[in-house]
Amino acid sequence: MNPSQLYLDYSQNESKIKMITAKELKKKYIAFFKSKGHKEIINASLIPQNDPTVLFTTAGMQPLVPNLLGQPHPQGKRLVNVQRCIRTVDIDEVGDSNHHTFFEMLGNWSLGDYWKKEAIELTIEFITKELNVPIERLAATVFKGDEDAPKDTESEQTWLSLNIPKERIAFLPKSENFWGPAGTSGPCGPNTEFFYWKDNNKPAPKSFDPEDDTWVELGNDVLMEYNKDEKGKYHKLEQKNIDFGAGVERIITILQGHEDHYLTELWQPLIKEIEKISDKKYSFPKGTLGFETVPECWKETMCSIRIIADHIKAATFIIADGISPSNTDQGYIVRRLIRRALRHLRLLDVDLFKIDATVDLAKIVIKMYQEEYPHLKTKQKIIFDELKREEDKFQKTLDKGLKELQKMIEKDNKVTSKEAFLLFQSYGFPIEMIEELAKENNVPIDVKGFNKEYEDHQKLSRIGAEKKFKGGLSESSETTAKLHTATHILAEVLRKVLKDPSIKQKGSNITEERLRYDFNFDRKLTDEEKQQVEAEVNKIIKQGLEVKKEEMAPEQAIKQGAQAEFGAKYPDKVSVYSIGNYSKEICMGPHTTNTKELGTFKIKKEESSAAGIRRIKAILI
Repeated sequence: MNPSQLYLDYSQNESKIKMITAKELKKKYIAFFKSKGHKEIINASLIPQNDPTVLFTTAGMQPLVPNLLGQPHPQGKRLVNVQRCIRTVDIDEVGDSNHHTFFEMLGNWSLGDYWKKEAIELTIEFITKELNVPIERLAATVFKGDEDAPKDTESEQTWLSLNIPKERIAFLPKSENFWGPAGTSGPCGPNTEFFYWKDNNKPAPKSFDPEDDTWVELGNDVLMEYNKDEKGKYHKLEQKNIDFGAGVERIITILQGHEDHYLTELWQPLIKEIEKISDKKYSFPKGTLGFETVPECWKETMCSIRIIADHIKAATFIIADGISPSNTDQGYIVRRLIRRALRHLRLLDVDLFKIDATVDLAKIVIKMYQEEYPHLKTKQKIIFDELKREEDKFQKTLDKGLKELQKMIEKDNKVTSKEAFLLFQSYGFPIEMIEELAKENNVPIDVKGFNKEYEDHQKLSRIGAEKKFKGGLSESSETTAKLHTATHILAEVLRKVLKDPSIKQKGSNITEERLRYDFNFDRKLTDEEKQQVEAEVNKIIKQGLEVKKEEMAPEQAIKQGAQAEFGAKYPDKVSVYSIGNYSKEICMGPHTTNTKELGTFKIKKEESSAAGIRRIKAILI
């Protein structure tokens, strides 16, 4: 393909290069691995349940951490799914042609079943037979070994047996070919990645050069045989696992022959709407040979369009999973995404007083994904209300804040920590946006000082990194198991004391120190109600009720009265935990075996989490 053809309008190229749609790719993937004995598991929420090591679900393996550590999965040892994910560590990179905050990941797992050879063979069979990718255009990387893990010659031998020549196999260090853990600790291991030669005008070279950008990664098999503890030490897992992952957006871009992810059908409906409301075009001038030869104004326009499309898609999905914009935790990320999108809409001269731009774009997202994610349609009013509320709130202070920033710059040609904190506290500017504005004005900003100001005044750590707390699912300790069991009791007690059977879990976070439980309720609990809840939980604990685990079909569990998430898509078989005859709930664990192990339950705080959502923090002593 001639380089000048790569950047024309999508409509001009669609008929020539469209080979497979994203929906077709996902269906082919699930069908193939089902034919190989894998069971499809549910697409989990973006908000991790009982895993405080990360703010969001960042990979398909994350909900499976207990199973990767040896806990049996109710659906067996071979699993497959397509998982929606959020990664925030690259937010500042969004605006180029291949970074995203929200993405979907193809994943298949072996939980102590097949190992390296069969995993690589399955991957290549799918790529070459189902997707028709020529093996002559493939290369691989494997782990070169270090003091923590040996050189991976077994994977090398498998690649050689599949007709990948030795010159196309590169041994790389841990920084390139070792995955995980997802949080601060947990299952991890070396990985082996496979690459595709994307140039259609010349054959792949005999030797593979990992530094050559013409080779693009299609996916990787993580060979999980270690567990990293909190001290950074690696221990051999009793159960070896395979964790395959590949980004849908990346693969579909390659298969359709694009250089730019945003030219696929996963982005074009959104981009067309942004073009419509901004009267700007998402295309390079004809005759240009690439991004580096394009006038600066064109680059800025295309970057803004990408940022808006990415951020509104991500915000729509996060809000649909129960998170409202706020100044803490996941809510901070949503606020940051929406406000950055709004600023770039203004840079495109969109009149935000005439249209509800974020709402109009969210409608496109819902239309694009509602078949696969019906909860988007179900929760569209909540999504629209939250976006509109945040848009209106930010509009009121944006101009004032920009004027204040300009005064700061004119005064001493920099932004001090106190000035940055003023913009954050008084005008709602996320620190990342202040950094971006300072960079645009070519002035320094004291980010380190801002973080200190933030901690001193708000007593909060800076939000935005994926790794936030210690602990998590990978550390199913005796303490976390007790707190998890107490959470089940608390949920049932709330329904009984507040006389509201419709109360459901809206979020949960458990660390070694405490439990946090979010539930739907429209008012603050009275002191008397809190005392009643606390007393009832302790009453159940003292009864010494047996905690029993069963595996059954979700329909059978619900028929037996088990608590379940309304509208959730459950697998064919689920784990159900019963606490005597008092509580029954579909859950992944971990739990104690008897309530008498818990100790004494004490509520530390009851507060609002979001509109119509209350939060209880409690401990066991």
